[in-house]
Amino acid sequence: MQRVLIKELRNYIGKTVRISGWAQTIRNQKTMQFIVMRDHTGLAQLVHEKQEQSDNIGESVSGLTAESVVNITGTVITNEQVKLGGIEIVIESIEILSMAPPQLPIGKNASLETRMDWRFVDLRSPANHLIFRVQTAIEYAMRIFWQDNGFIEIHSPKLMETASESGGELFAVDYFDRKAYLAQSPQFYKQMAMAAGFNRVFEIGPVFRANPSFTSRHDTEFTSVDVEISFIESHEDIMRFEEEWLRFVLQEINTIYGAKIKETFGMEVKIPETPFPRITMEKAHEILAQRGYSVPDSEKGDLNPEGERLLSAYVQEQLGHEFVFVVDYPATARPFYHMRYDDQPDITKSFDLIWRGLEITTGAQREHRHDILVRQAKAKGLSLEPLQNYLNFFQYGCPPHGGYGFGLTRMLMLLLGFKNVREVTYLYRGPNRLSP
Repeated sequence: MQRVLIKELRNYIGKTVRISGWAQTIRNQKTMQFIVMRDHTGLAQLVHEKQEQSDNIGESVSGLTAESVVNITGTVITNEQVKLGGIEIVIESIEILSMAPPQLPIGKNASLETRMDWRFVDLRSPANHLIFRVQTAIEYAMRIFWQDNGFIEIHSPKLMETASESGGELFAVDYFDRKAYLAQSPQFYKQMAMAAGFNRVFEIGPVFRANPSFTSRHDTEFTSVDVEISFIESHEDIMRFEEEWLRFVLQEINTIYGAKIKETFGMEVKIPETPFPRITMEKAHEILAQRGYSVPDSEKGDLNPEGERLLSAYVQEQLGHEFVFVVDYPATARPFYHMRYDDQPDITKSFDLIWRGLEITTGAQREHRHDILVRQAKAKGLSLEPLQNYLNFFQYGCPPHGGYGFGLTRMLMLLLGFKNVREVTYLYRGPNRLSP
């Protein structure tokens, strides 16, 4: 008999079906036995009336443990008293495929670290399944928008001869007779695609940062969403693209999962108005100062987490918006390849996007002129030799271009109301975690 999914049971009332999944709850009463069974589509109640003699089904149910995997065959009937859809299955046979031990390694009050230790059990909950269904829908919506706007998907290498961003936060690995490095970003390679005439590219892939941070927003391996666009006038073109892209993605998620997200996580999927507010870094520091907060001197060219939260609160209160682009970062705080204003050589044509108090994007117009790139690299004190392959991209004609890197797990965390990226990462990697 072919398996029927739990979500389809209402189509089989009065018929015999076979369902397969996990025994979530077993209730063994004096005359009746109940199983709440779970598959990836939902929950169903199954019932068996105990027999006085030769009750093989009753014995099987009595010996069953929570989270055991079973095939159960039975007749679907209506029962309005059943909270799980008003239907239940009268058990006709039960096959135990995999018996779980009586004691599970995690319970409702398990710590986050313990849950991460037993992630495959933790992920069984319907709420956790929903996280990754939403993630799948987000990536699909992103791809629809890119496809409709003429983008090419690339898959850049994750093993590199030199650093992709800077000399810090690198993971070195043995590579035959020399060292290689795990890519911090596809930045150089998506710029190479611009020099190759690809015009518009995107990539969704892993990146690696040897960041010894234990905060709720950092990880050592995460999924980065990257975009690069040619023949732009300024970084404003990139921001306009991103805000329309995000608006489209959030509209799609709201249509597909908005009600389920609100029911499960208590979060409303809000569709932002465009354009998003823009605030210069200089203005951002003025706003923070007016609110009684001074960014530490060591972070004056940027916003620390507290600064991001306070600025976001200001934008929400004064402008009624959850998103804000912070623009025009000083050159001291940005990589050498960010383009600078002709009349303000100390300021870059760059931006961060903050959503609900957290940075989710860094972007900029890139410097496409070889001689200026070389000059800016030298001014940063960088050796040109390790950068030679990258600098070669710009020697034979490269259009003005720019793009951004976007944090997928941070988006999920904010969208669904979680406080830690570990909760929305399939398998988290951090300074103290390399397993499971």
